[in-house]
Amino acid sequence: MTPRGAFQIAGRDIAPGTRSTVELPVSVLSDHTPVTISVHVVHGRRPGPVIFVSAAIHGDEVIGVEIVRRLLKAPQLKGMAGTLLAVPIVNTFGFLNQSRYLPDRRDLNRVFPGSASGSLAARLAHIFLTQVVLRCSFGIDLHSAAVQRSNLPQLRLTPGNPRLLDLARAFGAPVILQSKLREGSLRLVAEASGVDVLLYEAGEGLRFDEGAARTGVAGILSVMAALGMIPARGIPRPTVPPVTCNRSYWVRAPAGGLIRTHRTIGDLVEGGALLGTVSDPFGLVDVPLAAPETGIIIGRSHLPIVNEGDALFHIAVPDRTSGLIAPPLDTPALLDEDEII
Repeated sequence: MTPRGAFQIAGRDIAPGTRSTVELPVSVLSDHTPVTISVHVVHGRRPGPVIFVSAAIHGDEVIGVEIVRRLLKAPQLKGMAGTLLAVPIVNTFGFLNQSRYLPDRRDLNRVFPGSASGSLAARLAHIFLTQVVLRCSFGIDLHSAAVQRSNLPQLRLTPGNPRLLDLARAFGAPVILQSKLREGSLRLVAEASGVDVLLYEAGEGLRFDEGAARTGVAGILSVMAALGMIPARGIPRPTVPPVTCNRSYWVRAPAGGLIRTHRTIGDLVEGGALLGTVSDPFGLVDVPLAAPETGIIIGRSHLPIVNEGDALFHIAVPDRTSGLIAPPLDTPALLDEDEII
């Protein structure tokens, strides 16, 4: 058998059967502090797929950073086939500032493919795309809800992609949501270049959630096993299969005031079910908040103070062929097309 060659990145050679962290130069801060993208490369002795796992494209979505940390400590990676490129923090600027955005106030997930001579966001997107994403055949991008919101562990994938659907089922998150691609997003640009991407959503901005972390780590390992990179032995599996949903919607505040919520993420609600009540500060007027149609609550706001039109509950509508009878609450729980992802 011909010996496997080293994996080359950023002028470094990572030998088969070894792992190392390399730095991709991005920029220099105003105080002369260098900024890089740190990529941990696990290069297996045996041939196999090259995949990436990334987190913190939005700097305040920190649950993915913890998932990557746990993933890199997983014993299943010993003897791995193929190559794993793990990037726990893509948007270093936002991460340091505990902000979704870059210093130029741009959303990194709206500027792909970027450019080598554009804005700070465009340059960062270009480096990550060319040096990491396009070196791979598949990737998993980790996200959470915004601050003061939480999401049920869920996967989003492009409709009409059977390979992604199979890998999403292997991942095992409670909900699989087929959602459209957004202009300027990593998923759109990567998939246009032949790199399939699963997007994992779970937890809340600037917080860790144990269920979301465990589901994410087990899901990534399960996908790697499905790709033949690691054995499936020892990877936790959910006892209830994922529920596939083809669309979702937000239930918004019908009035301003204070909301008392009666349901939470993971709940299966029927059309007309009472989700909460919005009251004025004097308690003179109560406005009920009902679910327009049956679905699973996959996201919600935690703010008790609301303005009319605020997004409060995100409900995914199961595919009629899913056969859903009860919500998949045995999996640790913690979108609407309007939510910024």
